[in-house]
Amino acid sequence: MTVSRITSSVTYSAAPSKQEIASLLTEARERTLLLVSPLSDEDLHRQHDPLMSPIIWDVGHIAHFEELWLTQNLDGPIEFSEMPGMYNPFEHPRATRASLALPTLAEMTKRLEEIRSRVLERLETVEFDERNPLLRDAYVYHMVLQHEYQHNETILQTLQLKKGELYRAPRARTFAAREAPREEMVSFDGSRITIGTDERSAAYDNERPRHQIELSPFLIDRDPVTNGRYLEFMNDKGYERTALWSESGRRWVSETGANAPKYWTRDGDRWITRSMDVEREVDAARPVCHVCYYEAEAFAKWAGKRLPTEYEWEAAASWDAASGRSREYPWGDSAATGDIANIDQLAFDTAPVGTCEKNVSPTGCRGMIGDVWEWTSSDFDGYPGFQSFPYKEYSEEFFGSDYKVLRGGSWATRPGAIRNTFRNWDYPIRRQIFSGFRCARDT
Repeated sequence: MTVSRITSSVTYSAAPSKQEIASLLTEARERTLLLVSPLSDEDLHRQHDPLMSPIIWDVGHIAHFEELWLTQNLDGPIEFSEMPGMYNPFEHPRATRASLALPTLAEMTKRLEEIRSRVLERLETVEFDERNPLLRDAYVYHMVLQHEYQHNETILQTLQLKKGELYRAPRARTFAAREAPREEMVSFDGSRITIGTDERSAAYDNERPRHQIELSPFLIDRDPVTNGRYLEFMNDKGYERTALWSESGRRWVSETGANAPKYWTRDGDRWITRSMDVEREVDAARPVCHVCYYEAEAFAKWAGKRLPTEYEWEAAASWDAASGRSREYPWGDSAATGDIANIDQLAFDTAPVGTCEKNVSPTGCRGMIGDVWEWTSSDFDGYPGFQSFPYKEYSEEFFGSDYKVLRGGSWATRPGAIRNTFRNWDYPIRRQIFSGFRCARDT
């Protein structure tokens, strides 16, 4: 694979109106409050798992991140370190946040309202100055919105881990049963394609710059790996066959004793899974969820395949050979909605593969946006010519071989925080994230 920079001019989306921005901020906050509305103050302050913050901390972090970027940093030098001490994620690791003097929900709600009032007041006088990269095309407002969307998904991870009474999810969407699909692979012809974006109204720094790569031909699964297929791996003693696992994977299996995806439990000869407050028999037609990178890697080896690189994943999701260009989403350039893909949280679950019939890429891959984040074999690093913006703590601090890239979003991802170029990353041992995978193979 060879890589080169594209020197075409930077492109920008049309800036939204101030009224549209205010409406988006309002809608984002309504969703955050909806997700936490069934919780008691005790639930909000509890450390449900050492991997996760108390939920009230996430809400406070949302509020103070908004205050920092939509008031302070608009009028002075950009300093992420100005985040108030209690809500600075680098000063206070997740496992220690329950010891902080966190406010009650009533106190936090008052703080949210006070900050939002100043943000909207400042919005009335702000000028979307093309000379200021924070304000050009309202970039900083999109960044803050995406930050709240992403913390919604983090909160949902915590709610799935919730101790005590199960979280009563405010479901607004269900799916009809379907037959499990037949496993198929589709082909991608070798080609010189574009990866990433130069878009600067919403895309994060790690998605830029747009550049060209030469990809060799490969095959990739039409669908994400299903529960039914994963059960075949388990029934073939996949967790016990050390030859299928990398050295790190074998160590992880030995240390954790894992023998199934997270949230699966054995009930006689059946496997039961849980999504928030709903328990059911494992549905063979749905994508497998809550598996770590090592599990995905071992399954791929068992199946005689491998995990795709993130470049292969993006090519399969976006590259339209007929037009010689990359699409913003698998189905085209129209915005992501819950009607096209299983995203936007309110299903609180994966959907049977093939449910969203429009969610098909030019290559023929289905469901590349939504349902489950998909592990790739790629380490998280910057693209050629990467420039940190507007603060290195978002992406650059995490570059390196410790993290693997995930693509595509999940049912818990909000539409404004996903696109073909969006790059997520996490430790390869993580399973509390809504993660699955699809496999690839050389031709």
